[in-house]
Amino acid sequence: MQELIIAPSILSADFSRLDDEIIALEKSQANWIHIDVMDGVFVPSLSFGLPVIRSIRPLTTLPFDVHLMISNAEQYIEDYAQAGADSITIHCEAVQHLDRALQHIKDCGKKAGVALNPSTSIDFLPWVLDKLDLILIMTVNPGYAAQSYITSQQEKIRKVHSLLEQTGYKDKIMIQVDGGINNQTAILSRQAGANNLVAGSYVFSGDYAEKIKNLRVAL
Repeated sequence: MQELIIAPSILSADFSRLDDEIIALEKSQANWIHIDVMDGVFVPSLSFGLPVIRSIRPLTTLPFDVHLMISNAEQYIEDYAQAGADSITIHCEAVQHLDRALQHIKDCGKKAGVALNPSTSIDFLPWVLDKLDLILIMTVNPGYAAQSYITSQQEKIRKVHSLLEQTGYKDKIMIQVDGGINNQTAILSRQAGANNLVAGSYVFSGDYAEKIKNLRVAL
């Protein structure tokens, strides 16, 4: 089983003291920082964008895992790469040409990811595996923090894990899970084959280091 990556989502952070939150996450043994960019069009909510990412990039050496929940995401790939993203994940429904968009991310020198909403089929994945570093399986419908984990997505995690095994990509592509992750749903996701967990509300609801330690102990 691959090494576990825990990526707290700053969508649940206190924005009035975001600099302190970023520094605290680095001290808490988080692996990545997950950054949810939402446009109010592809998803119902607005979050933040390029200026915020640029402003917090100097605060930490942790990788920035940028999840673009925005329409026409392919138009902004280079901007987010230059702002400090280390990995960029896009939704297949939010770009016109997924293969081209993923290649653009790679050409910018960044890890490329694709996100699957709860109702999104995995049928397109075999055609873009050669351009992927990460597959994000949404275990909530994107757009809001603090939603409940959709247990039906465990079967999708299993199917993606099986696909990666069958195609020889198991050690090359991470399976990331985002939505309703806590010390119980993390176990379900890990057992199904996930090796990269995004946790927002759970981590930010207490002592960050203790919460992240609880996730690791549970797994």
